[in-house]
Amino acid sequence: MVRKEIKAALASVALCASLATASDVLVTVNGKPITKQEAEHFVQASSPRMHFDQLPEAQRKMIVKHLVERELYKEAAAKEGIDKKPEFKRNMEKVKEELMINMWMKEQMDKTIVSDSEAQEFYKKNSKMFMEKAKAHARHILVKTKEEAQKIIDELKSLSGDALKQKFIELAKAKSTGPSGKNGGDLGTFQKGAMVPPFSKAVWALKPGEITKEPVKTQFGYHVILLESKSEAKPIPFEKVKSQIVSMLKQKRFSQKIREMTEGLRKEAKIIYPDASKKENKKKQ
Repeated sequence: MVRKEIKAALASVALCASLATASDVLVTVNGKPITKQEAEHFVQASSPRMHFDQLPEAQRKMIVKHLVERELYKEAAAKEGIDKKPEFKRNMEKVKEELMINMWMKEQMDKTIVSDSEAQEFYKKNSKMFMEKAKAHARHILVKTKEEAQKIIDELKSLSGDALKQKFIELAKAKSTGPSGKNGGDLGTFQKGAMVPPFSKAVWALKPGEITKEPVKTQFGYHVILLESKSEAKPIPFEKVKSQIVSMLKQKRFSQKIREMTEGLRKEAKIIYPDASKKENKKKQ
């Protein structure tokens, strides 16, 4: 009785496993299943931060199509005996060597540790590297002539607060020749220096809620600018850049470690250059 129950349980587990595996199969090519795991590996090889399930449907279909074609090419190559040819075997040896070296390198990288305290110390000593640039949120009205821009300024200069903003948006939609006109002249938030110099200089001379007192000339025409808000440059919090710092320090430490290991391996090895003299060989080692 107990044996029957055990057999039933094992059969149930096997059935669940087969169903789980079947659910991962994207397509079958001549009896060979191509799974989500294979598609995921393909995506990760080129874009480590992306995942197969997160891609748009059209892109997923293209990847599956590629995997199907790869399987067909592999079968065609096997039928022609490519894997039996000496050249294939020589290349496989090279692939094995490269894989072994890459895996060894990865292990050395994994053994390279950077502590939180080291990352914090680097952050403190190099604070200028981790600054968020000054930003502004502004609107503008772009017109062809200085006279047009001045008329708009004259129409707006007696207003303030919400009344100024509403009128500015109205005039931007009606008169601005720039692409942002339909959005009330809204340029969104941009960093200091992102705009052409005359425009940028005018923006950072304003206080939030103010408009330019004179037309601002650029190669695009004449601008009337309304500053909605701005923020000065400020440090980026450590937690936001911690992973970046750790990665940078780890890479630097890993490179130094490999250089030292290479020097050690060279000293221990017997390296002979056939065309060099004994004296030269000793120097090269």
